[in-house]
This record gives sequence, C-alpha cells and structure tokens, in this order.
Amino acid sequence: MCGKFTAMASWRKVWDFSQPLTASGNDAAAEEIVTYRPMTALPVIVFDHEAGRRRVVPMRWGFPHRHNAMRPHPIHARSETIDEKGAFRGAFLDGQRGIVVMRTFNEGEDVGSQTVQWTIDPGDGIPRGFAFLWRRFELPNEPAPLLACVMVTVPASRLISPITDRMPAILEDADWSAWLGETPTSPDAIKSVLKTMEGVNWRMEREPKQKPKGTPTTKLRDTNPSPDLI
Repeated sequence: MCGKFTAMASWRKVWDFSQPLTASGNDAAAEEIVTYRPMTALPVIVFDHEAGRRRVVPMRWGFPHRHNAMRPHPIHARSETIDEKGAFRGAFLDGQRGIVVMRTFNEGEDVGSQTVQWTIDPGDGIPRGFAFLWRRFELPNEPAPLLACVMVTVPASRLISPITDRMPAILEDADWSAWLGETPTSPDAIKSVLKTMEGVNWRMEREPKQKPKGTPTTKLRDTNPSPDLI
C-alpha cells in the first residue's frame, strides 16, 4: 500500500488554479524533489464551486483516529466501496474529492517480518494526479477545523501485483474534471474513473536502505506546502 510519494517542488508554486496542470519531462528534469508521507500537509487540488475555479488547499494526509486525532487512521479508501463505507460515502457523494499530483510513489512488500520499499517511477517527469477524498473535522480544544484527506486505492496493476495487491488510483487527464465535480456527473460515472492504470512502461526499483542519520542528501527532502498555496 502506498505510504509515500514524491512531487516536484515548483509545481506547487506555479499551479494556475483555473487550468489543468501541464508539464514536460524536460521542464521537470532539474527541479527539486519533495517527499510526502502520512501526517504531512498535502497540496490538494479541489474545485471551488462558488468561485468556479480550481484551487489548492493544504490538508493533512490521514483522517483523525476516533480516539486520538494525532494518529492518522485511515489514510486510504478502497475505490470499490468508496460509496458504501460510512467514513467515505458522504465525502464522495458531496463532492469532497481532490487531486494530489505525484512524480513517483512507493509500495511496500512484506518479506517475513520486514517491509521492503519499492519505488515506481514513470520516468518521464510528467505530473499525474492521485485521487483523494477529504473531510472537515471539528476537534475538541482546537480553534480551527482540521482538513484531512485519504488516498483512493485500486487493485494493483500487473507491474505492481508481484509485491502488493493495491495501488493508488491515478486519474487520466480527461477524468480530472469529473472527479473534481466541475461538471454535473452521476456517482456511478464518477466512480468509473477510478481504474487500475495498465499498459505503461514504468520502472519499479527496490528502494536502497536509508542512509544513517546525519548523512547529507542532495535533492530529496521532506516538506510542507508553502504559504503561497493557501
């Protein structure tokens, strides 16, 4: 199950809220890479119906656990039951659907008592959109609501199935509008855009072991969305 993915830092700064994202592999080649994990704030693309345009809203990855808001649970929603499960049904039907743009993503393979991380890289630098659901949570003793989101997953592709049975729901460019709710679409039609992406020539490589703490790195780092995204 995906618990980490990367994106290009500058994409967050240049998004036009009223237009779909576009980038070429050449444009992305020299950009800095950022990493997102559960509990980090993700830049989620949503459709603002009042303004009639897309905008980016920072949201925490992971709904708050019922007994501990600082614990992210769940962080995923299965596409097959997204319109049935109580935790997700309302968000799905009410249009609380968003997109987070990725460059690469990780999947974990259970090997004995350990989990081996694999990185899936399309290799072309073109941004692709993960489907997310989001909700607003009123938390006790907190002055402002928490906006939190979960990643939608689908059955694994032939490439990924040897290591796990699930993968992120990656949206085709033409399906962004339906998923975001920009045009009136039936729930069945919206759900139909959540498909396993097949027929792609992507690389899947075992992730090297983490360097010891304190070892300098070049481009990979953790980050939260910059203020200019709010």
